[in-house]
Amino acid sequence: MSESQPNPALPPTDAIEITDSRAFESWFEYPIRVQPHHTDYAGIVWHGTYLTWMEEARIECLRSIGIEFADLVVLGCDLPVVELSVRYHRSIQLGMQAIVKTRMTEVTGVRINWDYAIVSLDGQQLYVTAKVTLVALDRERGKIMRQLPVSVKDALAKIAALHW
Repeated sequence: MSESQPNPALPPTDAIEITDSRAFESWFEYPIRVQPHHTDYAGIVWHGTYLTWMEEARIECLRSIGIEFADLVVLGCDLPVVELSVRYHRSIQLGMQAIVKTRMTEVTGVRINWDYAIVSLDGQQLYVTAKVTLVALDRERGKIMRQLPVSVKDALAKIAALHW
C-alpha cells in the first residue's frame, strides 16, 4: 500500500488524542527503564525495543483483567499483530524511565485494536504513539477464527467498560 493511500482500517497515530496529560487518565500504565540492551551504540533506544515494550504492556493489561496469554495458547487461540503504525516523536536514552500507556479501542469481530503512547514519568514528554491491530488465530489450523472465544470476549468487555 502506498503512503499516499493510508489504510482506513488503521488511522494514523496522530489520530490518537494527546492534547494534554489528562488524555491518558483511563489508559493502562506499564513503567519501563532503559537498559543497555534496549539501545544502539549511541545509547539511544533502538526502534524495535518500543515494539517489545508495547507488547509487554498489552500482555500485562490483559493479565490485569484475568487473561493470561498462556491460557489463550491452551485454548488454541493466538493474537498476532496484523497491522502496526508507529510514530517516533522523541528518542529515549539509556537510563531514562518512561511509561507505556495502552488502551484497547475497539473489538470488531476477531479484530482487536489498541492505542499506545510512551511518555515521560511526568507525562510532559511524548516519545512514541502507535496503533496495533490483532486478530484471533486458531493455532492448530493456522487460520483466523470466526469469533473470539467466549472467555476472551467476556474479559475484553471488562477493558471496554474501564476505558470507553
